[in-house]
Amino acid sequence: MNLSEAPQRSPVETARPNRGAAARAPLWRRLFDRYALLLAWAATVALFAALEPRVFLQASNFTSMFSSQAVLVVLTYSLLVTLTAGEYDLSAAPVLTLSAMVVAVLNARHGLSIWPALLVALFSGAAAGALNGALIVGIGIDSIIATLGTGTLISGIVLWISNSELISGISQSLVNLVIVPRLYGLSFGFLYVLALTFALWYVLEYTPLGLRLLFVGRGRRVARLSGINVSRLRFCACVAGSTLAAFAGILYAGTSGAADPSSGDSFMLPAFAAAFLGSTAIRPGRFNAWGSFTAVYFLVTGITGLSLMGIQIFIQDLFYGAALVIGVTLSLLVRRREQRERDVAENTES
Repeated sequence: MNLSEAPQRSPVETARPNRGAAARAPLWRRLFDRYALLLAWAATVALFAALEPRVFLQASNFTSMFSSQAVLVVLTYSLLVTLTAGEYDLSAAPVLTLSAMVVAVLNARHGLSIWPALLVALFSGAAAGALNGALIVGIGIDSIIATLGTGTLISGIVLWISNSELISGISQSLVNLVIVPRLYGLSFGFLYVLALTFALWYVLEYTPLGLRLLFVGRGRRVARLSGINVSRLRFCACVAGSTLAAFAGILYAGTSGAADPSSGDSFMLPAFAAAFLGSTAIRPGRFNAWGSFTAVYFLVTGITGLSLMGIQIFIQDLFYGAALVIGVTLSLLVRRREQRERDVAENTES
């Protein structure tokens, strides 16, 4: 068969995993691949429940764990969008800090109403994403270098507008919308996270936009030859990711009622760790919302359990660092195996 007679696959078909190859894998392995992280999370809960039953098993401990991670989950989701498009965004944490500081400066220091302050904060995140997109897509700078530079620039802007000071006194109405318990002891922040998880899962999994974004992340040249506007998708991914990071900053401002010039620094490593670790679960080999959701709470469960046992605080950095290395390693192994299975299936069909 010559090239002109070869069947052509659409971008959506290429982006989807090869169902035939997946069907050839044993059922137990497919289930294990999808839910191993959930099993590890359950095993972690069982372990600390046995070691510290009187403290760890209290309902308040679980509601605290779920309600306290809204900022980290949303920041992780901001990375999911750019990572799916094949870009690394090292400015996500500085954008979070900028957003929180914009809310604090405008609302607490200058007396602007909270809702216009929130809109300005979201706009600042979108503007940062547009700057990233212009550097990465328009000029062609590598995403790691570009976002490292813009992240440093944004951190300088935060120090400038805050005079390097903690700003407190953010409107109580924002605090009430984020941390006040509303449903079985769970805060509104956790409910926002659930809603965002469903929305992001649906967009990335079931819409042409999500599949095209995945296709661009897997192979830009092939996506471009298939008629996809690669540059526009990459640019929009940068803007959307930074806007989500700004939303995480709003949640952070509502959680603490204040903004600190270095508040976002501690979120960068765990967000990347959760994103890569989450790509090994639910939809192995793909950055996905439910996998990242599971990864965040698996990590925080381990850290909370170790803290209850009196382990020193440095264990948190060890935990997140190890999770990032393991997550990246497993993600690469899963993708390589998926590619081998796809190649074998296509050779068999031909």
